[in-house]
Amino acid sequence: MAVSSGPAGRAYAAARRAAAYVRSGAVSPGAERDDLIRQAKTVVAAMVAWALAHRLLPPTVTTFAPFTAIVALQATLYRSVRECVRYLGAMVLGAALAAGLAAGLGIHAWSFGLLALFALVVGRVRHLGSQGLQVAVVGFFAFTAGHGRIDYIGHLAGSVALGALCGLSAHLLLAPARHVGHRRQAVADLYGGLRQVVTELAATTGRGDAPTREQVVRWRRDCERVAADAPRVRASVDAEAENSRLNPRRADGRDPDALPRAQEAVQAADRSAAHLRSLLRSLSHSLDSGHDARLPRRFLSGYGALLDTVAAAMAEVGRPARTDLRELDALVRDGLSLDEDLEYTVQQDPGVPVPVRTLCGALLTDAGRLLHELRGALPEPAPAS
Repeated sequence: MAVSSGPAGRAYAAARRAAAYVRSGAVSPGAERDDLIRQAKTVVAAMVAWALAHRLLPPTVTTFAPFTAIVALQATLYRSVRECVRYLGAMVLGAALAAGLAAGLGIHAWSFGLLALFALVVGRVRHLGSQGLQVAVVGFFAFTAGHGRIDYIGHLAGSVALGALCGLSAHLLLAPARHVGHRRQAVADLYGGLRQVVTELAATTGRGDAPTREQVVRWRRDCERVAADAPRVRASVDAEAENSRLNPRRADGRDPDALPRAQEAVQAADRSAAHLRSLLRSLSHSLDSGHDARLPRRFLSGYGALLDTVAAAMAEVGRPARTDLRELDALVRDGLSLDEDLEYTVQQDPGVPVPVRTLCGALLTDAGRLLHELRGALPEPAPAS
């Protein structure tokens, strides 16, 4: 059935996207389910905060309770606590400014202007973060509705505290899910993409053949895809590291260093993609210049063995399980030794033209950089206490 492109058609398309989003969250765990659960918790927390404030506090401050409950329900428990503290700080500063100006200068348009000026200046304090504007908002309410009276400010503080309590309680009763395993797998997928390119290149050169132009173009495209995906994976790992702070839920695994290692590994994957792109650019230039046809078969077969070692090191770093650092170090040392031997062989061979020697040196330099990058991809394990 065709759908019109007018307002009705756009509304229908938006409804289908929303239904698909809800269906995805209901069927499988992931970002959609986490978001839906957080929205549900927000609705319940705001409703409970409003009901309690409506019953216990004056109507002039009731709105602050559900608003604070919404502020308190951020994506992670750590961020929720941080934003609550910031909002409470903004509330105290705004109320203090309103009370001080109302008591000292009275309720006038010009004193309200001073309040606005001071509140905007104070709200720029770095520690208040995104809640800085709330200094002015709370100050305006305390000045206009409460005339700076202490009893109003007390009720206002009670409403804010009630909302924060409802929001944080909802977060604690059903804490955000942990996805450490998924984040580690995403990092492993990055290394899998790089390793696929290196393995195919190693297989080609290991036979003593220079890569074709079509192969190099495809490998460069695959590297670009990994490099484009790395920032998203890094952001998801960083978000999970924040999610682990103050979270009472156990991670899906028993490795306490999993997230720090994943953070280091994903940055190394990004830099490794850059080194691999440099290597492929050198091959592309050699194809344009015709030097690839004169690469010594002995060098190509040795370079294939070197790249096999690089691929094995990538597999070790990219494992979702804990990396064997001794095995990784042995692979890197073997690869660097092979790199040095190949460079010496090429430099000492008088039959290799200077441009080809330069190309071989560039290819070996990039392979060596890859190995050094992989050796530094993971932090040393913390010493046992």
